Amino acid sequence: MTVRPDSINRWALSVAPMMDWTDRHCRYFLRQVSKRVRLYTEMITAPALMHGDVARHLDFDPAEHPVALQLGGSDPAELARAAHLGEQWGYDEVNLNCGCPSERVQTGSFGACLMADPALVAACVKAMRDAVAVPVTVKHRIGLDHDERYAFVRDFVGTVAEAGCGVFIVHARNAVLRGLSPKENREIPPLRYEVVARLKRDFPELTIVINGGFTRWDAIEKELGVVDGVMLGRVAYHDPYFLAEADRRIFGDAAPVPTRAAIARSLADYARREARRGTPLRAITRHALGLYHATPGGRHFRRILSDAAKLAGGDATLIDEALRAVEHTAGEADDARERTDSVA
Repeated sequence: MTVRPDSINRWALSVAPMMDWTDRHCRYFLRQVSKRVRLYTEMITAPALMHGDVARHLDFDPAEHPVALQLGGSDPAELARAAHLGEQWGYDEVNLNCGCPSERVQTGSFGACLMADPALVAACVKAMRDAVAVPVTVKHRIGLDHDERYAFVRDFVGTVAEAGCGVFIVHARNAVLRGLSPKENREIPPLRYEVVARLKRDFPELTIVINGGFTRWDAIEKELGVVDGVMLGRVAYHDPYFLAEADRRIFGDAAPVPTRAAIARSLADYARREARRGTPLRAITRHALGLYHATPGGRHFRRILSDAAKLAGGDATLIDEALRAVEHTAGEADDARERTDSVA
């Protein structure tokens, strides 16, 4: 894909909010891989910010920018206060979750079930926009349960856009609210990219970002010719080095691609700083297990970073040890190839 700098928007490539995964340590790690990809927090409920430890929920490292706060909730006033807190904390965007299908979320009357009440979502968005100057965006599905009518999602987007939302992140699957687990909701309802493309045609003035199932650069670049952005999910977590090409391929940056080793060393330095704040080493290393995905030595890297006894010690040199192991294995693989080539 030929990159035109004037055509690149802030949502061209992003990493999805993923519960139990995209916490602040994960986001710091991913930022070492890509400087430009937009990152999202796990969903944080507005009531949790009203009644819980705000700093624990909202603190992040300045290196994480650009970073967006995803909120869950359905009370406009509560969401407005939560959005204001997010802006005060320095987040670049506040995103409303209208896509999570879990029963726990439904019990709180937010997540994907909100798509059945677009007027309420519009009221929430308006209240949040009145409270903050940063962009307020919405992440949602293309339908609920087995209703695949395009008119359903078209009318949802149209109603919420009238409240001032200009950015819609669309997971290209229906959300099945009864009978499927959250994991099954990410896999069983069919992906229908054509619905998202149709939304962009019908709402050309809006920023439309597509989410769901992307694992290859050719597919990502193809979609960027149709919609405004692509949001990645599990591939960014299980194979984080996939993002190393993003700044060059999507954003046109000329800076060298970071090496896996440089990323690991940066993470080790971060772990040492975090140790002084009392952060358990496991809370950081668990996000880096896929750094050497599908490479020689990757299994050794994961095994060392998962060593319970060493993790309990809290010594960040564990990351250095894992890096030495993978580099040793890679060196042995290179030697073996050279011997094979000489025999041939």
